[in-house]
Amino acid sequence: MTEAASTSLVLGVLGGMGPAATLDFLTKLQAFTPARSDQDHIRVIVDINPKIPDRNVPGTEAGVVLAEMAGGLAGAGAEVLAIACNTAHAHAGLIQRACGLPLIDMIETGAKAARDTGARRVGVLATRGGLRLYREYLAAQAMGLVTLDAERQEEFMATIYKIKAGDTGEAVRREMVGYAADLAAAGAETVIAGCTEAPLVLRATDLRAPLIDPGELLARRCVAVCLGREPLPAMA
Repeated sequence: MTEAASTSLVLGVLGGMGPAATLDFLTKLQAFTPARSDQDHIRVIVDINPKIPDRNVPGTEAGVVLAEMAGGLAGAGAEVLAIACNTAHAHAGLIQRACGLPLIDMIETGAKAARDTGARRVGVLATRGGLRLYREYLAAQAMGLVTLDAERQEEFMATIYKIKAGDTGEAVRREMVGYAADLAAAGAETVIAGCTEAPLVLRATDLRAPLIDPGELLARRCVAVCLGREPLPAMA
């Protein structure tokens, strides 16, 4: 076992939104960890809870459930958190207050990656809640948000629910590519796959513009933080 692995922080993951997206995140987390043996990997405590109320329905108790999950992860030994869902970051403050742990923020990570491409107009494929979060983070870095029109946004959400239901076939993939192409046609210089289901069917080679997968970047950042190669994020 390497010295870094023996002293690594324990990562707690709030998941299940949906389960396939969480498993995709965990696969990336494992792939990005520099390891020559089991013992070199970071310890991860995961709560895959598909019973969390729909984050896209106003007035649900999603934040309360997420806060309870975070408390459970802290009690189990987690020292830093990640959320495998963009939209759920709307409850980031409540989650951190409930458990007292720092959060590695997926929205912040994706927005900074967009800034680093040099783009001034960024297209985001996300739920309405996710779009509100990205709008705030992008505006703070002097970037404009490009979104789908209202009709196409509704169609995008229908596609997301198809993916959540297990449909990742070619027809669904073409639908997602079409939404990304719409953003590029509307002036987006880079595109953020701001819903964790989108990268399950969308690939960087599908676009001429750069495609950012915040889940992939979050996995890389979690490894860096847990291994002490990046400082812990500040508490909200």
